[in-house]
Amino acid sequence: MEILISCEFNMDTACVELNFVDGSMISIDTIAVENEIADNMYQRSELDWLIYNKLLEYVQLVLGGNLEAYVKDMPEHRLMD
Repeated sequence: MEILISCEFNMDTACVELNFVDGSMISIDTIAVENEIADNMYQRSELDWLIYNKLLEYVQLVLGGNLEAYVKDMPEHRLMD
């Protein structure tokens, strides 16, 4: 893996597809990632937001192994009385 050519979210497969100059490709199954990392709907929502709004940050967190820490550090959402 050298230089990244493209990074796109494929809605048909629910995968983030990374293409590199050397012809290699990485496909990240976002549903599998959510099933492993997210414990509640708020964490799933945060992951979805990252995918649609900050895709490269999402990819860096997944490939760097920091996504779980990112999600677990989020403040817990609670309903107001």
